[in-house]
Amino acid sequence: MRYGFTTGSCAAAAAKAAAYMLLSGNRKENIVITTPKGIDFHAEIVEISIAEQAVSCGVIKDGGDDPDVTTGAVVYARVAINKQLDQKIIIDGGEGVGRVTKPGLDQPVGNAAINSVPRQMIEKEVKEVMELLDYKGSLEIIISVADGENIAGKTFNPRLGIVGGISILGTSGIVEPMSSQALLDTIRVELNQKKAMGYENIAIAPGNYGLDFMKNEYGYDLDEAVKCSNFIGDTLEMIAQMGFKKVMLCGHIGKLIKLSGGIMNTHSKEADCRIELMIYSALMAGADMETMKMISECVSTDAAYGIIEKAGLARAFMDKVMEKIDFYLNKKVADRYKIECIVYSNEYGLLGETKGAKELMKELTSGE
Repeated sequence: MRYGFTTGSCAAAAAKAAAYMLLSGNRKENIVITTPKGIDFHAEIVEISIAEQAVSCGVIKDGGDDPDVTTGAVVYARVAINKQLDQKIIIDGGEGVGRVTKPGLDQPVGNAAINSVPRQMIEKEVKEVMELLDYKGSLEIIISVADGENIAGKTFNPRLGIVGGISILGTSGIVEPMSSQALLDTIRVELNQKKAMGYENIAIAPGNYGLDFMKNEYGYDLDEAVKCSNFIGDTLEMIAQMGFKKVMLCGHIGKLIKLSGGIMNTHSKEADCRIELMIYSALMAGADMETMKMISECVSTDAAYGIIEKAGLARAFMDKVMEKIDFYLNKKVADRYKIECIVYSNEYGLLGETKGAKELMKELTSGE
């Protein structure tokens, strides 16, 4: 699959080209930068605007084969001579680049959401031009993104307190298709932010499927939870590293049934044994052969649970499921913090919860 280049790479390429045109007086329609990954980015420069004291130009973001919402966006750099600056290079965000409003992110509150590595990339590439052209003065660089505020609505930025646009991101400079690392980085950022805001207890959830159920049953908004996607095990490790004290895991049975088998990455490509695990717990709850055969023919956990309920085994079944989930979660956590779990179904509502789940949910909803 084809890799792409990050918004950070686009910003660095645009800044380098703009700096070159400003300081040399020559038009530049292509530029090359070297990404932190060591891969060269041959960027086409678009929408060039040249004035005496400033040059602006853009690079079109190409995320490769990754389904990146920023693909196609134009990342602009405006480079201007500024004789008032004490610094040689100053970098800030313009229209379409978000601004940080909450602590715990890569940049402090008030800064443009241009992360550290992209800032380093921009500075490195522009310094190279300054040295090449023997320029001793100072430059001001403003990064902006066309339609960045609308694009940001499709990202995690609103949840993270980044307002007004997208973030300029990237640690390697390239976008790897369907990068699981990008998801893990996002989870870590959300956890870091919660910690920086003073949270000692936290809720995590694979997704928002039970949003209405959690509001109605517990008065808890799953939008407040950190979304861990399929990376439950990785998220639990991050939580341990950050020193949280209590954790609530809330999820649909279709995901969390896998935990009853000790599976901590719930993506179907890693393991898809949902029905088999349901058959095991049904057997332990006293299901007969005919019931287990019917479960084996189901394509969804809700359908399988319906059969178990009709057989009068729902309570015994969920007792066994929660016992196994509790065992494997605590094995993973290894006494580093307290963990509880709630399992629900959109169709059947609350299915099961560990012993201390209600009490911890009260703490979370009361803000303790």
